[in-house]
Amino acid sequence: MQKTIFITGASSGLGKATAKFFQASGWHVIATMRKTDAEKELSELPNITLVELDVTDTERLQKTISEILKSYSVDVVLNNAGYGLIGPLEALTDEQIQAQVQTNLCGVINITRAFLPYFRKKKSGTFINITSTFGLLGYPTCSIYNATKFAVDGFSEGLAYELAQFGIKVKIVAPGGMQTDFAGRSMQGGMHEAYSQLVAKVSEGYSEQQLARYTKAEDVASIIYDAANDGENQLRYIAGNDAITLYEQRLELSPEGQFEKIRAQFIF
Repeated sequence: MQKTIFITGASSGLGKATAKFFQASGWHVIATMRKTDAEKELSELPNITLVELDVTDTERLQKTISEILKSYSVDVVLNNAGYGLIGPLEALTDEQIQAQVQTNLCGVINITRAFLPYFRKKKSGTFINITSTFGLLGYPTCSIYNATKFAVDGFSEGLAYELAQFGIKVKIVAPGGMQTDFAGRSMQGGMHEAYSQLVAKVSEGYSEQQLARYTKAEDVASIIYDAANDGENQLRYIAGNDAITLYEQRLELSPEGQFEKIRAQFIF
C-alpha cells in the first residue's frame, strides 16, 4: 500500500528535495507551501499533491488539514517550514521576533496539533520535526533562531513521551550547514554598529569555500527518509558531517566547557 507524507515548506531547499526523494521512492507526497502558483517542478511530478498552506494561519490550516484527511491517509508529517532570523538581538524588531517564533515554533505546534486526533485514532503515525545544529548549540547572532530551534527540540522530546502510548512516533532531524539557497532566500535580520566586529567574524563561516563543504539537501532528505522508515524509536538524527562533529563535541564537553570554547572566539 502506498504511503503518504505531508510536508510543510516544500517550495524550495530541503522541503523540495525531500518531496522529490519520497516521490522517487514511491510515496505519495502532499507538498505544502504558502504559494503554489509559482511551483512548476513539483507540479509536473506524479504522486505529488500541491496545497497552499501558511503554518502561522491556525484557523485556515486546521480546515485545510481536515479536508486533506477526508481524501488521503497520511502516515508521516514533516514539519520543515521555517526561516533564519540572523543578527544581534538589539538589531531585531518586535515584529521580526514574533514572526520568527510564530513560524519556526508555533507553526510546528499548530501542524502537529491538527494531525494529533487523526494519528491517535488510527494508533500510528510519525512526526518528523526539522531543527538544526543551532537547536543543540547556541551561536552568536542567532539567539532568536536558537531559541526557536531549541524549543522545537524540547517540544519534540516531551511530545515523544506523551504520544508513545498511542503508537505515535516523534523524531527530530537536525541538519548542519546545507548546500541550499537558505542563506539568501530564508534569512532575515538586522545590523547594529556596536556588533560590526562580531558580525564580520560570524560571516567568515558563510564563505563560498565553507558552503561548498556543507551537506547536500538530497543527503539530508535521505536521512529523513530513513527516519520515516526505520521503525526505530530513535529521537534525534544528526544530519551532515559538520553537524555530527559539533554534536560529538557537545557530548564530549560539559555544557559549560562547550560554552567557554565558543565564547572565547568572539571576545575582541
